Amino acid sequence: MRRLCAAGAPRVAARGHNAAAMDHSFVSALILLLLVLDPLGSLPIFIPIMRGVPAARRRWVALREVAIAFGVLVAFMFLGETFLRVMRLSERSLEVAGGVILLMVAIRMIFSHEGGVYGTPEGKEPLIFPLAVPLLAGPSAMATVLLLASRQPDKLMTWVGALTVAMAVSGAVLLLCDRIRRWVGDSVVSAIEKLMGLVLTAIAVEMVLAGLKRYFLG
Repeated sequence: MRRLCAAGAPRVAARGHNAAAMDHSFVSALILLLLVLDPLGSLPIFIPIMRGVPAARRRWVALREVAIAFGVLVAFMFLGETFLRVMRLSERSLEVAGGVILLMVAIRMIFSHEGGVYGTPEGKEPLIFPLAVPLLAGPSAMATVLLLASRQPDKLMTWVGALTVAMAVSGAVLLLCDRIRRWVGDSVVSAIEKLMGLVLTAIAVEMVLAGLKRYFLG
């Protein structure tokens, strides 16, 4: 009996170590959210959208869109799993839908389109779409907060705090996007936008393939 207990102890310890390794802290969750939101990588999208907004209203528009995105992600953190269950949706469908949307955005980034990346009319400020959703509160961000909340529901307030800091960083980048454009120039921004379009195309295709693979192969 002692031998069996001694043999089983390392396995239990290993399982406990693996479970602890999967747990997130405030810092690791913040880093994960920053990688998913990717405010610096979204600059080529922020800049052309905000360029069509009157200068006097850019700060207000940026703060409003960040606040809306934050509200959407917090709501999804608390109610996302229930929403998916009520609507009979799966994370796979969310992944495929996000990939399709990203692919459409990527094509518009590569091939210049009248009205910008999202077809926003010139001089008209964005409301919810496309800055708040899906650029900030996109499918990947929704899936991330849902995963954090479902794995460690006892740390919900920690995740809300990490999300608050991550959205504050994104908001700061959004507020400074026009100044950054002046620093680097329109030609550099245009080149980066097309390059990011190529990268987004690959990411979008990968998301769709991953969702289909999980659907058909489990």
